[in-house]
Amino acid sequence: MTGPVSEARRRDVIDALRRGTVPASGLDLLAVGLDRFADALDDDIRTAARGGAAFHAVRGDYGSGKTFFARWLAERAKRAGLATSEIQISETETPLHRLETVYRRLTEQLTTSTHPPSALRAVIDSWLYTLEEEILDAGDVDPGDADGLARAVDGLMEQRLADVARTTPAFAAAIRGYRRAQQAGDVATAEGLVAWLGGQKSVAASARRAAGVRGDLDHFGALGFLQGLLSVLRDSGHPGLLVVLDEIETLQRVRGDVREKGLNALRQLLDEIDSGRFPGLFLVITGTPAFFDGQQGVQRLPPLAQRLATDLSTDPRFDSPRAVQLRLVGFDLERLGSLGRAVRDLYAGAARNPDRVRSTVDDAYLDDLARALTGELGGKVGIAPRLYLRKLVQDVLDRVDEHADFDPRSHYALTLSSNEMTDVERNAAAPGSAGDVSLDLP
Repeated sequence: MTGPVSEARRRDVIDALRRGTVPASGLDLLAVGLDRFADALDDDIRTAARGGAAFHAVRGDYGSGKTFFARWLAERAKRAGLATSEIQISETETPLHRLETVYRRLTEQLTTSTHPPSALRAVIDSWLYTLEEEILDAGDVDPGDADGLARAVDGLMEQRLADVARTTPAFAAAIRGYRRAQQAGDVATAEGLVAWLGGQKSVAASARRAAGVRGDLDHFGALGFLQGLLSVLRDSGHPGLLVVLDEIETLQRVRGDVREKGLNALRQLLDEIDSGRFPGLFLVITGTPAFFDGQQGVQRLPPLAQRLATDLSTDPRFDSPRAVQLRLVGFDLERLGSLGRAVRDLYAGAARNPDRVRSTVDDAYLDDLARALTGELGGKVGIAPRLYLRKLVQDVLDRVDEHADFDPRSHYALTLSSNEMTDVERNAAAPGSAGDVSLDLP
């Protein structure tokens, strides 16, 4: 942890851990072991902000922290002004081979440092406002001449969307229609066109007619819409967009023909990034080693395998954070103990009795708690962090802070209940642990 941490930020993180959930923000406070990636990824963020593009594939077994890594990276990107979107790839709800669905999820999850999902309408409104400000700052139009201002903004809008309009005229037409509907006070049409720009289906035909667009977004149009969105983001103060395609290994579970379509869609997307079509895009995919190395994943499509090829035969300590594939090695007991110390110190910073918290819940106890909990989960350290942090905050730190005579070594026995575990945690638990168990710590 570096720099001061506000009480509100501490509370948000601690409250989430107490509930057993991933904090919505403040992940940098818990990012044990990720420092080795920080400089290289910050360079990628700056590349995207300058109008370049970047890509990484993050690999790791279940429980290695891929989703946490992606959200930690998203926080860094938002601090640099980028917009972000995290998409869970799913064989039913978000199949990778249907890029129109991927784009729709992207806009649904679009967020910025100031706007939660979906930030699409806020971004478009900010863009139009920026265009008006540019016209007025130029001094060529009288601020009182509404019609003249509207024509000037339309002209500037056409210039900014020229490249997009050549390949995806429907995107530019929908934005024009949205602006006209706003000026006319036609809320229903404006909302319908924002939904259509976001790739939503079942948009009223009247809204589409008002903008002169037809039908729904298809697979090929999705790439053009992404190009248009990047242009709008750039001019509205967000110089880039981080897109995370999480759990991409689900491709291994679909029919062979669907899998090949999904892999080809990913190859197509990477080729478009390399060609410079998406200035400002930082794409990250996450998957298991089996997806990247197995015959039911990337290796099934040789051109894609060539693009993602990374030599990982060396010791993970010597991995390059600038490689195409970034390997997460997951938690071991040492890292789990370090995570416990980070949370203990974070908690103490806002505790009523910080000295008692630090002295009673010392480093040795944190290591003992980590060993005990991991042992009960079959030695699988990678899936222990959630339960470990929840027990630490709710059962240990809270009680030490509130009760002067509470000693966790004497008065607390680690208890695991099946109803507080996820399916993965329950399946990993040692035989006989399906119900409640109690463990005495040394």
